[in-house]
Formats: sequence, structure tokens, C-alpha cells
Amino acid sequence: MGLRQHRCGKWLLCWTLTLQLFIFYFMITTINGQIRYSIPEEMKKGSLIGNVAQDLGLDLKRLRSGRARIVTGENNQYTELKTDKGTLVVNERIDREELCGDVTPCSFSFEIILENPIELHRVTVEILDVNDHAPTFKNNVIDLEISESATIGSHFDLESAYDPDAGIHSLQNYVLSPNDNFVLKQQSNADGIKFAVMILQRPLDRELKPHFSLKLLAVDGGTPQRSGTVNIEINVLDANDNPPVFNQSLYTATVTENAAMGTYITTVNASDADSGSNGLVTYTFSNVKGKSGEIFAIDSFTGKITVSENIDFEKDRKYEIRVIAKDQGGLSDATKVVIEVTDINDNPPVINIMSFTSLISENVPPGTTIAVFNVKDADSERNGHITCSVDSNLPFKIQSSLTNYYNLLSQVPFDRESKPEYNITITATDSGSPPLSTKAVLHLKISDVNDNYPVFTEPSYSAYIVENNVPGLSIFSVSAQDSDWNQNARISYFLEDTQVSGNPVSSYVSINSETGVIHAVRSFDYEQIKRLVFTVKAQDGGSPPLSSNVTVKILIQDQNDNPPQVLYPVQTGGSLVAEMVPRSADVGYLVTKVVAVDVDSGQNAWLSYKLQKATDRALFEVGLQNGEIRTIRQVNDKDAVKQRLTVIVEDNGQPSRSSTVIVNVAVADSFPEVLSEFTDFTHDKEYNDNLTFYLVLALAVVSFLFITCLVVIISVKIYRWRQSRILYHSNLPVIPYYPPRYSDTLGTGTLQHVYNYEVCRTTDSRKSDCKFGKGGSQNVLIMDPSSTGTMQRIQNEKSILDEPDSPLEVRIFSPLVMSELYVKFVSSLPPPQTSFLLKSVRNRLAVRISHKRAPSTDTES
Repeated sequence: MGLRQHRCGKWLLCWTLTLQLFIFYFMITTINGQIRYSIPEEMKKGSLIGNVAQDLGLDLKRLRSGRARIVTGENNQYTELKTDKGTLVVNERIDREELCGDVTPCSFSFEIILENPIELHRVTVEILDVNDHAPTFKNNVIDLEISESATIGSHFDLESAYDPDAGIHSLQNYVLSPNDNFVLKQQSNADGIKFAVMILQRPLDRELKPHFSLKLLAVDGGTPQRSGTVNIEINVLDANDNPPVFNQSLYTATVTENAAMGTYITTVNASDADSGSNGLVTYTFSNVKGKSGEIFAIDSFTGKITVSENIDFEKDRKYEIRVIAKDQGGLSDATKVVIEVTDINDNPPVINIMSFTSLISENVPPGTTIAVFNVKDADSERNGHITCSVDSNLPFKIQSSLTNYYNLLSQVPFDRESKPEYNITITATDSGSPPLSTKAVLHLKISDVNDNYPVFTEPSYSAYIVENNVPGLSIFSVSAQDSDWNQNARISYFLEDTQVSGNPVSSYVSINSETGVIHAVRSFDYEQIKRLVFTVKAQDGGSPPLSSNVTVKILIQDQNDNPPQVLYPVQTGGSLVAEMVPRSADVGYLVTKVVAVDVDSGQNAWLSYKLQKATDRALFEVGLQNGEIRTIRQVNDKDAVKQRLTVIVEDNGQPSRSSTVIVNVAVADSFPEVLSEFTDFTHDKEYNDNLTFYLVLALAVVSFLFITCLVVIISVKIYRWRQSRILYHSNLPVIPYYPPRYSDTLGTGTLQHVYNYEVCRTTDSRKSDCKFGKGGSQNVLIMDPSSTGTMQRIQNEKSILDEPDSPLEVRIFSPLVMSELYVKFVSSLPPPQTSFLLKSVRNRLAVRISHKRAPSTDTES
């Protein structure tokens, strides 16, 4: 009987413990949402933030019974929870600028944890900025030295003010004290930092006013406004008319955090065309944001930027510094230096056990929460990416509940008889190189079966490869992890069957199924394809296998493999193209412009133009950036007519590629002078051979026509002589006949007017010229294209000669008719031969025409 009661009591005790464990399980799996408050900075200690109990829907008794408390981790405890009232109040002074710096919006988070059952609530407090800082300048005085030869519109960069406030309370505007010579222009960087540039609007005269004292006012947007001032002292110097010019408008560099003092960052370089002291350039920092001016140092003479203090990636990830290059005359130029800070894995993860149940019955169902812990890593990106795991042979898994919070859960029913206790080691490992990890050991009776999908170490992958690569080149590798054990954790990598530019992705890249290394199958050409996007599948060796996908992007980088191509002037082999410059051209006269392009991209396509060779280097110059060819001095009569310039077009690649273009320039005021100088090298052999053939053919035809006309004229003269002899022997009187409007006004002929011809002859027939003078009245001689006679323009346009043997027709038929027939023949020839033949024959015919055609006393003249 006693033994039976003892067994019944033991059975009742086991049942009671089981019921209590079920109730505890439902309590600790309750995790509610989060709440958010917004308060201004600088609130007094004890100021109310919000009623937590009311906002979370909790009873005050629950707060006291659950021993509600705030968990902040390593952060300062800015807030305090009043459990008796259920309110959240300010515990200590909150300075937004100290807490967040330039990061907006500014907030901090903490957790409120309750026990019996375990509840976890997140509270986020946003800190609103108040205008508690005025803009300040680093220096009290800005000293400027400006040359009196500075041109109107010259820019002078001024020191920027710094206001740690955010939003409208930050720096908004600059104001310059009234003056007659300078105006102020406000500009902003890409990150919103405002800086002032002083612009010269009226020329300076050192003899009249050698010194200026101005004030620069920086104003924020608060109510009331706060401001800061700095004095600008300007000394006017003499004759410095070339400002320094940086060879780059933007410098980029990277530096690892915790770099040693004196570590080299980069070197800025500016050149000044002046000589002597005016060409000496010094470098200073301007527009320094926060404490950047103390972290970096610049050599004022060499422009070398180095590290001067410790750099912490967790505080600032990027620095933007404006560098001013100033010569001794006060002229300056500015450039921007962007320094990216590279994170190193110098902070191991930290594990904080928030709640842990050390005793669990063996019959609790799978999924029971064993512990709640928090993991943080001060590093960022890959170095701050934490992977939490437990021993792969234990039947537990880690599940994320809130950000940086994890739950340790059971996965299978426990068997206390087979294994009564377990030592659970929680490992938090970041993804740095080398990775850092932290372990925490929990003592519990459990076992583990794990079934996890492969997880890639990155959500997506990006890599770069330079074009013209060798096929088979290893680009980079993808990596996936599987928390399972043995065969279940063995991962194989495959390419998903996708199309890239109409071709399968396997025709571009391949992947090693065991290592995940991606190789290039072919040589890439940046001008044809700029990037590849495809999917890689990681599959484990389980049965059935589990897999996951990741997107991989490969960017093709450009190489300088294309030389510049000259678009203008067009280089031809058979003809000459020359630019004409009048001898009256002044300094800066635009002769022409060399236009070129480069199919490469980036700095490989930046072109510069240089004058390689020239007939007279002292006469022309080429714009370095725009390719404009201009005169650099006054053109005079001693300059040669033919000028040959060789311009080289060079890109900015490494190594650079170049092309050469020849520009022919004619210094002359008239076209005949240009033609006389440039015809010597405009004809090639084929052109001369064709020209000789057509010239011989034309001369043969003209000779034939001349002989024919000569025979006709002789026949007509004989006929008229016979007619005159018949009249002479007759007894009839001889009465001269003159056609209408062709009376013998001068008593010596039938033509009314005198026609002049001006002939210019040289040893070279191509250089000869002939000008026909204008008649003294409107009655001019015209060659009728449809006949062989000479017509006079009269009101009714009627022929003045109806008889075929008119003396006037016979007299002018020979030279003009031959010219017309020759023109008709030559006009049917190709244009190059036509131009040359017309001019040559015209010069030869002009010799046969008298300088002044005088009227004749008889019909034979």
C-alpha cells in the first residue's frame, strides 16, 4: 500500500512539472512590437518622454511583477523607466551632435525586458535638433593677396563656416559686407555643405587702394538666427595674371582605419604659368568638415596629403576636403579630395545573454526557447556581418527575433535517458578577413538535428574585370555556408541557364562546382558588352538536396585600346583642303578647329590637342582641350603663303594613344594667290595622266576647228573679192551699207563701242588670268549659244544681220566661235579637267585678242 502511494505521488509530481513547463513556454515566446518617441535634445533630467505602460498596453502591476528593466548594452543610459508610474523619463543630458554627429535622423534604441513570462519590447527615441550652435569659422581672419591684374569674374574661395546643427538649424547663407569690387556667390557640394566664393566684379588698382578689409557673415536658419563672422583682409599685388590650375577637378583615395600617422594618402598638383614668385604654388585645406583638418595634413609646397591622427571607420566612413592652390599673387584654384575609409575587422562580436532557462524537461516539444541573447559588432558591412551558430552536432538552432537579438530554440524532442546534459557553445563570427568570433557556453541537456539551406556570405556579388582579358582567367569566387553536417553541408555551385545579350551565360563564364571560382570563358570587349548579370545556385549534398540562389554582377572595365579618330579636317589623298587666313588677321584669329572622338570611355576618352610640327611655330597655337587653331601674333607680309601644321590628338589613357592630322593653311587675301601656291602638290600621277589625255584631245579638236574656220574665211574673202571686182567694173556707184544701229559714228568702222580686254600672262599658263572690261553702254556683244554669229541686245531682240555673208558676221566669227565651240566641248569633260582646261585655253585665246579693238575703215578689217 505504501509503495502504491509512493508511485502515485511520483506520477502526480511529474505531471505538475510538465504542466508548469508548458505554461513557461507560452510565456517566454511572447514578444510584442516596438514603440517610438521623438524628443528635442538638451532636455532636463527627469523630463517626461512617454507613458510606456499605456503605449504598450501593460498594467503597472505587470511592470512590477515582471521586474521590468531597460537594457542598453554598451550605450549610455539616457533614459530611466519609472515602474511605479509606467513612464519613461530623461536620465541624463542628451546632445544630438555628440550622439550622432552629422547623421540624420538621430535616434537611439533600447529594450525593455519583462520576466515571468519573458517579454521583450523595443523602444526607439528620436532626438530632434535645436538651434544650440552658431556657425563658426576655423580662423578669425582670412588673408588674401590678389593681383591688380586679376580679371573680372575671378573666383576666390573663402573659408567655410561649420555648424554642427542639422536641417534648417545648420548653416544656410553667407553675407559679404558691402563693397564696390567684390560680390559673394554661395555654392554647395554634393553632400549639401555650403561654401562661399568671392567674385571680382570691378578691376583692382593697387595705386588707388592697396588694401581691403571686409567681413564675411555666416547665418543659420534657426529662430532666432545665430551667426558667425570672419574678417577678410585683402592685399592687392602687382601683375600676376595666371592663376594656379589643378590637373584634376576631383581626387579620390582610400585609407584603412587605424592607419599609422604619416601614412601617404594622395598628392594634389596644380600648375601656374607664371614665373618666379608668382608661379610658386602653396596648398591649404578649405571647407574642412568637422575634425577632418586635424586628421589629415597637407604639405603646403608639394601637395602631399598624409594621416596626422587616428582614423576610426566607425566614426567617419568618408572625408571630403577642398584643397586650395594659391600662388604668391593671391590667385587660387580649388579641387576636391574624397577619401574613402576602408574598414578593418578590429572589433570582435559581443554576446550578452539576456535570459536563460537552465532546466528543461525532456518531453518539451521542438521549438522551445532555451535562451535569448544579444550579439553586437562595432564594425560595419562585411566586417560587421555576424553569423551565429552552435555546434553542428547539437539539436539546436538560432533564430533572430529582433535586430541583433537571437533565440536559441530546440529542434527535436529530448531524451534525458540517452543523454542527460549538453554543453552548448554559441559562436558569433563576423565576416571580416580574418574573421573574429566570440563564444558563450550554456549548460543544458539537449541534442541536435540540423537542416539548413546553403546561405551565401553576401546577398549579391559584384566584381570587376578589365576588357581584353585572357580566356580562362579567374574573376572571383562565390561562397555559401551550410550549418548542417558532413554531406548535408557539402555545397556544389551551378550556373542558372539564363540568356545574356541573346547568348547563354555559359558562353561567357564558367564556375568550379566545388570551389565556386568563376572563370571567364572568352575575352570581353567593353565596347560590345559592359556587364554580365546572372544567377549562381548553391546546392548541398543532402537528400533531397537544398539550394539557394544569388545574383552575380560582373562589370567590364574599359582599357585604352582605341586611338582617337579625327573627324575634321578630313584627310584625303587625291585633293587638298586648305584653311585660308587673310593677312589682316589679328591675334587670336580662329583658323579652324580639329574635331576628334574616342570610342573608349572615362579618362581614356579625354582628348588633348598639341601642335607637333608647324612651318612657323610662332604664328599658330592649338587649344589643349578644344583643338582650336588660332593665331598667336599679327600676320605680316613676310609670312609664307603655305603653312603646314601637324596636330597630334592624344587621349588620357595609360598608356596613351594618339592620332595625327595635317592642316594646310593659306595666308593670302585672294584666291589666285592661294591657287598659285597650292597647285604644285594637288595633282597626283593619275590626275596628271588624265589631264594630259584630255588636253591633247582638246587641242586636236580646236586645231581642226581653227583650220576649218580658216578655210571658210578664205572662201568668203575670195567670194567677196570677186563680187567687189564685178561692182568695180560696172558703172553703178558704190554706196556703203550699214545695218541699223551700226552707223559709222567714228568714221572708221561699223561698231558703236570700244571693247577692252585686260590680259595677265605668266610663265605658267595656270597662273594667267584674263578680265573682260565692261562696255560703255548697254549695247554689248553676246555669243548666241544656238548660232555662230554675234548678236546685239536691242529692244525687240531681232537679228541685226540677216545676210549670211555680212561683213560684221565674218569679222568676229573666227575667235569667238572657236571659243564657244571649245567651251561646249570642254564642259562635257569631268570637273577637275574642265576647270584646268578652261583656264589654260582662255589664257591662250586672250593673247590673240587685242588690248583695244579699234573700228576699221573697210570691211576687210
